[in-house]
Amino acid sequence: MTIASYYLDADTHGAAQNYAPLTQPIEAKVCVVGGGFAGLHTALSLVERGVKDVLLLEAEHVGFGASGRNGGFVFGGYSLGEAQLLRALGPASAKRWYLKTQAAVARIRSLIARYGIDCDCTDEGVLWVNWFADAAPLRARQALLAENFDTHWQPWNRAQVQAAIASERYSNALFERNALHLNPLKLARGLARAASAHGARIFEYSPVQSITQAGHSGAQWRIQTPAGSVLAEHVVVAGGGYLQGEGSNLQKLKRALLPIATYVLASEPLGAKASQLINTKAAIYDSRFAFDYYRLAPDTRLIWGGRISILNRSAVQVSQLLRADILRVFPQFEGLLELCEIPFDTQLGAGIDYAWSGLMSYARHEMPQIGRLEPGFWYAQAFGGHGLAPTCVAGETLAAAIAEGCLEYQDLTRFGLAPTYGAAGRFAAQLNYTWLQWQDAWHARNSHARNSRA
Repeated sequence: MTIASYYLDADTHGAAQNYAPLTQPIEAKVCVVGGGFAGLHTALSLVERGVKDVLLLEAEHVGFGASGRNGGFVFGGYSLGEAQLLRALGPASAKRWYLKTQAAVARIRSLIARYGIDCDCTDEGVLWVNWFADAAPLRARQALLAENFDTHWQPWNRAQVQAAIASERYSNALFERNALHLNPLKLARGLARAASAHGARIFEYSPVQSITQAGHSGAQWRIQTPAGSVLAEHVVVAGGGYLQGEGSNLQKLKRALLPIATYVLASEPLGAKASQLINTKAAIYDSRFAFDYYRLAPDTRLIWGGRISILNRSAVQVSQLLRADILRVFPQFEGLLELCEIPFDTQLGAGIDYAWSGLMSYARHEMPQIGRLEPGFWYAQAFGGHGLAPTCVAGETLAAAIAEGCLEYQDLTRFGLAPTYGAAGRFAAQLNYTWLQWQDAWHARNSHARNSRA
């Protein structure tokens, strides 16, 4: 396919609002670099707080990176597990920051309603399904969430899971009600329109070449683009896996990121056959480290994501890898599509219309990097594939710091900008991912063997 993703298809995306590139020198109180969710939430939160003269620069189009092409899951928590969060922050701080992500889900829900954002939102929760036969890890997580985070997930037994998902793969599940799924690119565009309506100025196709100290009265930072520049009192860098540009602070941020590729596909519309695979409106992900995640879109397409890698791959390669993953869970998928009176795409494989890959940013410690490098220079990055709620937390946190002097962001400085060591770090990450995949496979074989003997 020539289209980068299902979300970019005009049939699903609709008419996008275009923003002109920056073509002249201008001034702003706050310049946000990056038109993904972290940047958009920061800009919107600032203008909602009454901050005047907020400007956002995006190198491509709003929602270009991971924000506009992910699986579309909105639920609480971080890439770092809850037990590790407790150990890192202590009970009170860990609970506070975890509940911020729960509040972020509620805020995203309210933003969609308040600004009339048409983003195919399905507010029906998320199922965390057990890939393994052993139910103890699910019970342990359920208890930990209830006891330490006032968060209550509903247990589902095997019969309930199989009534919702036509697969023998899963043994049981936990249901998280405070969760939703949606078209992420439509949400990003809607947040941009909301920020613009409040007075934020947005410029697309304006890549930042450098950020340097300004030495200018009333401004601290000069942000240079190919055809213009910004003098700003504050700059917020939210570039994620596509962060570019020169300047010592940008280099510090880039050295702390692992750009990791993720893979997603969209099937052809399944129509009435969709319920033969998935008889729930909840989104679904499994309990492995390298988990599958999937959901049904409103047009009955199966949106399926999984795997992480240091390698971006072609649409054909992504479709081959993920189609094999689908058949592990739904062996009937192939036969089901043969019953659909729709043409098969011979390039991507039977029943697959779109497949894509792209970069997101990870930190070694698996927590978002949110903070201040020096007066007026802020950053939000490394959301690690778990970003729709945490990016909202980042936007609220940085807006409160800039507009109100709130110092809560300092809680997260203990995670820091740990260096990732460039190509060597990416190679080590790939080895670690492969090792964890092997552990998942070993655990699955042994747990199911024990269960069959019992």
